[in-house]
Amino acid sequence: MKITGCEVLTLPDHGDSMMLVVVDTDEGIHGLGEVGIRTRQGAVAGGIEHLAELIVGEDPTRIEHLWQVMFRRGFFPSDRFLSAAIAAIDVALWDIRGKALGVPVYELLGGQVRDAVPCYVHVGDQYRELPAFLDRCRQLVEEGWRHLRFAAPHDDGVLDQRASMRASIAMMHAAREALGDEIELILDVHTRLDPPEAVTLCREIEATRPYFVEDPLRAESLDSYEMLRLRTGVPLATGEVYGSKWEFQRLIERDLIDYARVDVAVAAGLTEAKKIAALAETHYVKLATHNPLGPVTAAASLHLNLACPNVGVQEHQVAPEPATAALFTVRPTVRPGWVERSEAPGLGVDIDRAAARELRATPAERPHLRTPDGAYTNW
Repeated sequence: MKITGCEVLTLPDHGDSMMLVVVDTDEGIHGLGEVGIRTRQGAVAGGIEHLAELIVGEDPTRIEHLWQVMFRRGFFPSDRFLSAAIAAIDVALWDIRGKALGVPVYELLGGQVRDAVPCYVHVGDQYRELPAFLDRCRQLVEEGWRHLRFAAPHDDGVLDQRASMRASIAMMHAAREALGDEIELILDVHTRLDPPEAVTLCREIEATRPYFVEDPLRAESLDSYEMLRLRTGVPLATGEVYGSKWEFQRLIERDLIDYARVDVAVAAGLTEAKKIAALAETHYVKLATHNPLGPVTAAASLHLNLACPNVGVQEHQVAPEPATAALFTVRPTVRPGWVERSEAPGLGVDIDRAAARELRATPAERPHLRTPDGAYTNW
């Protein structure tokens, strides 16, 4: 079997662009992958075009070999944008391998270690007033969700770090009081706070026993987590923007995080994610796979989590908009709190490619937040 080409599809997804990659073979078996970086898809598309030149004509079953070729061929280390391109192709190769052998991908990763994967749901950033926020939390709990995620709030276009910190503290305490001890609470700071506010926030919510606090600091300086680790006892999670095991290495080996937010569609695919998971296991760090994307990454994350012993929870993506959802002939089954195991060969996700080719999408522009004095800041 030989690789004959790579096709890129861009699909509308709630005003955003879902970028998929289809890898074709001369035996008629194709595989699906997804690009995890939606904000600069032009750059990633160029990477996919280059990588396709390296792998066309190659044996798709040599997944580790092709990963090394794609990651190392250009001499300069592959950064996050090229890693996202590699991720899409790598996941597609695993899909091909599973289909060729007639087995689910998790069987190729060592076999299942659990029957289903726990997942968490987003409360929704639109619920800014405390009564509406608590009502939404109660609604999700009634539906059956046991892990709820919400983000540090901001006003339209403006992020006042001190105000966001105070609001986050109030939300955590109110949610714990309203929902009781059995519901797991996840606070996503989204890299919005500087160290003084992040430290105060984490210390002030220790009594609420969060499942974890995600991205309390900006992602550029991994050493900053050492400072935070010494000043708070809340579980810490980060990693959704990291593109390889080498970025995770310092955080894990120095015991600076409790949950690794591996994004299979950013961190160079299943081949790399499995290695990150093994490294994390040696330090008792659990996976909390990042997955605000589409059904392909949901399926890839599911297979990784089914085969890894050190799993905490998987992020549950919002269902695609109806026109895009209709293109998927099969996709993961999610019930409140769980992603169900599939026995379908490969990833267990596929698409009507002819119909998908008729659609085009443009990535959504992310919010441009400024501080009250007008300076640019993280979204």
